[in-house]
Amino acid sequence: MPLNMPKVPQGVSITNKGKAAMYATQDLRDEHEGILLMLSVLERLGTTLQVDHTVNLQDLEQILGFLSNFADRCHHGKEEDVLFPSLIRAGISDRGGPIGVMLAEHAQGRSLIQAMRESLSRLQAGDEASRPEFVGAALGYVRLLRDHIDKENTILFVIAEQRLTSDEHARLAEGFTQIERERIGDGVHEQYHVLLHQLLDTYL
Repeated sequence: MPLNMPKVPQGVSITNKGKAAMYATQDLRDEHEGILLMLSVLERLGTTLQVDHTVNLQDLEQILGFLSNFADRCHHGKEEDVLFPSLIRAGISDRGGPIGVMLAEHAQGRSLIQAMRESLSRLQAGDEASRPEFVGAALGYVRLLRDHIDKENTILFVIAEQRLTSDEHARLAEGFTQIERERIGDGVHEQYHVLLHQLLDTYL
């Protein structure tokens, strides 16, 4: 585990490898901690970008890579392709309710990431008019994801921990490992943690 990462309970692997947690949702909770830290970096840079033209745009590009590949493609992939179907089989409706809300917010987040990518590309090309567009999308994304993560931690994951059996949680853990391997590849999770802490050391 990289230095300075939030302390993980004994027996829990932050990368879902080795000894399994009692609940597979602990893997998602651990990932939320890293995502929240990156949101704080994005918030700091977005706020700075409003008044400071010397912000490192390459760092913003790396942040978007983290959010797109790790937070969305991998983390949200675990939820959408593994956790949510298990909850639906357990009788939790995907039409409205917590699953429906989470899916809608995932879609909103993807739209905001795309807006950030497009405005950052124009900003890199020298279009200063795109600066407030990036800032608006970035700070909107931070607000959305913080609220989203709070709802998952306090509502959706609690439902999963109450409704799914230990065997189902074991299958979730296996599914999470497969998603991570297929979506971002072995070792990439750890590389993103290194990037996260480099950015934390620089900006927070």
